[in-house]
Amino acid sequence: MRVLTTDLLDLFITRLANTWEVRLPILLPDGTRVIGSPDDGTPALHGGTVLSKPTAAFFPQQETLFTATKGEFQEPQAPDRLLFVLGFTPRDLACLRFIDRFFADGWRDNIYFRQRRNAVVAGLSGYSGPGGSLLPPAGGNCDLELFWDGTLWLAIPYSDSGIKIIAELPDTAPESAMELFRQATLTPPDENENLIKRASELLRADRVPDSFWAEIGDRCIACTGCNLACPTCTCFGVQDWRSATTVERSRMWDSCQLDGFMREASGHNPLGTEALRTRRRIHHKLAADPEKWGEISCFVCGRCDSVCPTGIGILAVTREMVARFE
Repeated sequence: MRVLTTDLLDLFITRLANTWEVRLPILLPDGTRVIGSPDDGTPALHGGTVLSKPTAAFFPQQETLFTATKGEFQEPQAPDRLLFVLGFTPRDLACLRFIDRFFADGWRDNIYFRQRRNAVVAGLSGYSGPGGSLLPPAGGNCDLELFWDGTLWLAIPYSDSGIKIIAELPDTAPESAMELFRQATLTPPDENENLIKRASELLRADRVPDSFWAEIGDRCIACTGCNLACPTCTCFGVQDWRSATTVERSRMWDSCQLDGFMREASGHNPLGTEALRTRRRIHHKLAADPEKWGEISCFVCGRCDSVCPTGIGILAVTREMVARFE
């Protein structure tokens, strides 16, 4: 365990940027925080969840799969510099662990792992949440974790890469900070985590009627904000772009809230109503994924509730579901 003071933070980031492609939370002129380059703005490690999904560092909204020019096939090359990403909250790190499993299952997605492979991921925890609230330590799912005790960052490595990156930092962590870290690891699950589990049990027991999804679906405007913000949404579509000499195949995020998401060439649409599409969005994460993966794939990051303009993010819907059908 090492120590990173506020005075050392800028120097630490500058040194990393000499050898790594660094991404971290930055403050934009309009006051919002996004994951970006140190050159894009002022580092802003406090504030908790960044609204844009952090897993986009490895699964971007749009990326090229290959190009073919006059019969010559070429895949994009791996980045020149390895990626260092700082800013995942403990819940975000759980999301990253899940999509790592997803993209490695069956046919391994080499496009995803081209970015993910050898990248170093650092999490943020401690009293760095909104308004100085506590983010319990992740205790893993990352190479390195920075825990804010209120005055300094404790740097806790979980991999050889993490150990090397913080090797030059002071190792004189005060006992009070270390004790605070140990106590924070004992933080029990919060109300929202328990809510999601209870809703999952209702769905798996088939206790939620179709009429409920019709009500929720009527409030959906298909803006797709829930999918664009969710770190465990992995659906994408593939498109070919053609010029006189070149074909480029790319993939782009898709949304299960769009009418054409599952429409077949025959015209038949298994998800032909907003009620069915809304049900699928939530049933998928709370009922289908536990059957396939052994875990719920909503890790309560809160992004979909933050961006939904009609109030049907997953927490809002599950709260209503539990109140009515438990």
